[in-house]
Amino acid sequence: MSQQSEKAAFRPASRIAAIKVSEILRIGAEATAMKKAGEPVIILGAGEPDFDTPDSVKRAAQKAMERGDTKYTALDGTPALKEAIQHKFRIENGLDFKVAEITVGAGAKQIIYNAFMATLNPGDEVILFAPYWTSYADIIHICGGVPKIVECKAENGFRATADQLRGAISPKTRWVLLNSPSNPSGAAYGAEHYKPLLDVLLQHPDVWVMADDIYEHIVYDGFKFVTPAALEPRLRDRTLTINGLSKAYAMTGWRIGYGGGPEALIKAMAVVQSQSTSNPCSISQAAAVEALTGPQDFLAERQESFRQRRDLVVSALNKIRGIECRVPEGAFYTFASCAGLLGTRAPDGTEIRTDRDFASYILKQAKVAVVPGAAFGLSPFFRISYATSAAELTEALQRIAAACERLSA
Repeated sequence: MSQQSEKAAFRPASRIAAIKVSEILRIGAEATAMKKAGEPVIILGAGEPDFDTPDSVKRAAQKAMERGDTKYTALDGTPALKEAIQHKFRIENGLDFKVAEITVGAGAKQIIYNAFMATLNPGDEVILFAPYWTSYADIIHICGGVPKIVECKAENGFRATADQLRGAISPKTRWVLLNSPSNPSGAAYGAEHYKPLLDVLLQHPDVWVMADDIYEHIVYDGFKFVTPAALEPRLRDRTLTINGLSKAYAMTGWRIGYGGGPEALIKAMAVVQSQSTSNPCSISQAAAVEALTGPQDFLAERQESFRQRRDLVVSALNKIRGIECRVPEGAFYTFASCAGLLGTRAPDGTEIRTDRDFASYILKQAKVAVVPGAAFGLSPFFRISYATSAAELTEALQRIAAACERLSA
């Protein structure tokens, strides 16, 4: 073959060369391949509710198509959807935003990406509290920033302390990212937990706050959700409050997320979106209006279902030798420690040295897919998503327990 006909080696951009596809997706793909091959795999890795999108939302989408709402819309959200979001923020969160202070994207992830792309210069730091959703760090890297990781201990409910935040802030700090309830830990910050952190941030006027509230409606045991900009209005002009419809409304595939913040930031984010996706799907936006303004009674029903599943999973995990699991306040994840099983050996002699080893063992031996804590910046833990049926959870936990029993010292 001549030199001219040889294919040139692909050379990725340096900003993504060290970034891989999400470990959550990789584990899910491996588990799915095993299922297709006939193995009875139970996948507890995906952060996707097993409930269906509400019927009223589906009907709104159908009506939108029938009336011809299938064209380009305003760049970052239709007026109708922005007004619905404006009303939601006011009624549910006590936040008053002008329409010009609201942005809509193709999922909450795009809102996060737009904000970092619009604000981070090379070397700017973003403080993340581990365990954190794996995409946060990768988005920061792609946008030229540097994740500043603060590890939060299980004994403190996986929540950061004021001293930890104070020690992490530097002259390079641009943002602090807060996620409550949390993916992956399910930990949530009440007013008493947020207040010390917000007091620290008041002392640093150049540091901005990003609040990812996507699991707002999935909280348990009377926990009272609160968002930072409402709790501390003096931070309102440097806070971006992010939410979306994927989790509580079971609209993962519709891809609608939104944010409210200072108009200058929202305009800068619109520039980024104008050169990437442009407007979110017109039909999804029409459906989102119905989701936010239509019947909300199903939220409490689904919340109770998730609570029952949480209790089932936590109880079963804590009965397994070597595993410890705290009770999460929200979301639909448990983040359990497998520290007590490190150093043990599988029946074939393989040593379980890390939480990645443990997750791999559970997938191979129990045919259950879980995600290691290392993917979320904190080991030795593993995440289970209990956004699936109680019957499937019960079977999966029985398998995990049996596999753990086969480990020897």
